Amino acid sequence: MLKKYTNIIKYTILTLFIIINFTACKNNIIIPNPQTSQNDQFGIDVNINMDTIDNYLNLDNVVYRDVRMLYDPANFEEIGGEADLSSTIEGFKIVPYPYIATLQDLPVSNGYKDNSLYDVEWSNDGKILSAKANYEESLLVLSDLFPKDKKIFIMCGGGGYANMMKLLLINLGWDENNLYNIGGNWSYKGKYKKELVLMPEKYDGNKIYASWRADYAYIDFDKLHPIY
Repeated sequence: MLKKYTNIIKYTILTLFIIINFTACKNNIIIPNPQTSQNDQFGIDVNINMDTIDNYLNLDNVVYRDVRMLYDPANFEEIGGEADLSSTIEGFKIVPYPYIATLQDLPVSNGYKDNSLYDVEWSNDGKILSAKANYEESLLVLSDLFPKDKKIFIMCGGGGYANMMKLLLINLGWDENNLYNIGGNWSYKGKYKKELVLMPEKYDGNKIYASWRADYAYIDFDKLHPIY
């Protein structure tokens, strides 16, 4: 009996040792500095992107943000994309960019034009000319959702919203060395896909919007204090 319990204790210690070392290895992963290709219109990172993101998940020094809307009014189907957020990646919090700041001109129709934390004026070549807070809490919300003391991996559908989010944060004082546009989830082929739109056969092909699965940052503009 004593031998049996001794073996159980040894097995438990070994298991804990493996878990601790695995966690340590994961969080000792070297994250390369942001690097983009001059040929990429959205500035998607060449090292951390949809092809490699599975190697950089669940890190303590990183926050993960998906900046798409759950249901986007923009007709992304016109360019082969999706308006509905049908899937994301495990560990990513959904923080829709259109609720954060003014959109650049989109290559599709019906882009979102309602409430946002910031009014941004964009130049024709995609640079920010000015960014003005619309609410007293705008910077507080942004700082909570995009902490300055961590690396921030930002994705969207095709790369555009993520690029806008990154440029806005840089304009407002975030360290660009902590900001990564990791690209468009429409092309993700990894193993950590989280389905948010289901089409089971028993529902005759009707979509089921599994929004309860999403880690979603809800911003209630009615509770904020406008700056006039």
